[in-house]
Amino acid sequence: MNEVNDFIQRLDACPLGRTGWSQFEDLCTEILEFLFVPPLSQSQRQGRTYSGVSRRDSILPNRNVTATNDATAKNWHHLFLELNARMILFEFKNYDNSEIGHDEVNQTRNYMTAPMGRLAIMICSKEPVESAHRQRNTVFTQDQKVILFLTKEQLKEMLAMKERGEQPSDLILDLLERFYIQHE
Repeated sequence: MNEVNDFIQRLDACPLGRTGWSQFEDLCTEILEFLFVPPLSQSQRQGRTYSGVSRRDSILPNRNVTATNDATAKNWHHLFLELNARMILFEFKNYDNSEIGHDEVNQTRNYMTAPMGRLAIMICSKEPVESAHRQRNTVFTQDQKVILFLTKEQLKEMLAMKERGEQPSDLILDLLERFYIQHE
């Protein structure tokens, strides 16, 4: 069995809710590193602020701040220029019965500091509810911060893209463009 199929099977087998939250975080981080390192740098897990008040699930530093002809780095360079995405923040929401809503978006918003940039990605076990979509529009209107929602199915699609020799980060740009189109 190849690595992509292994990741997909492990994603499908990961328990939802509290029983699987740690497994989900570990697995998603492993997948992100498989997909994006390099050109991004190794993940910094559970990154805490100095006071310890904020704890971010996973941060992948984006050191692609200069123009490059490397196809794997072009999208990250673009995101750096457009959103000052110096540190790519990933938050994991492995919810079962609870909704992924307004509060989860605000939590992610609060983790986004100026030095990190204006891009965060929430990897969700299910589609966020309407209040989450409305709140991320508000966040963008007020702060120019972009919070993208990435489902497990889209994560699997990125794995398939990598296996086909395509750039998985293309899907992130697609999500960003869809967000810009629907924003009001």
